[in-house]
Amino acid sequence: MSLTDIDPALGLLAEFGQITNGTTKHIHQMRQDVVFTEGAVPARFKALSAILWSISARCEPCLKFYVQQAVQLGATQNELGEFLATASVMGGCVGEMWALKAFKAYKDFVSGQSAPVEATGCC
Repeated sequence: MSLTDIDPALGLLAEFGQITNGTTKHIHQMRQDVVFTEGAVPARFKALSAILWSISARCEPCLKFYVQQAVQLGATQNELGEFLATASVMGGCVGEMWALKAFKAYKDFVSGQSAPVEATGCC
């Protein structure tokens, strides 16, 4: 799966980076250093936290991306479930709907209905 499978606008990242003085490259590097690096908090929990932020911001491309990354970093369905329960409780009806979208992204990914996206450039 390519980034454009998540959202067609992501196909413009390289060009966008050129007109924004390399912003996308810098954001990507920060994401690698902060979210996808093991530390006192395991990377999988940071990716799960990014799912919560994606739900709160209602960013579906981010949601799909971070669900895949969390799974690839070793997050279990039960761990995801606890984070999605938090999103549901804190976000009420809207939070529950977006948590459900995240669960669907998880089910699609683990069943092979969506291929993994590399942790480059997105979200």
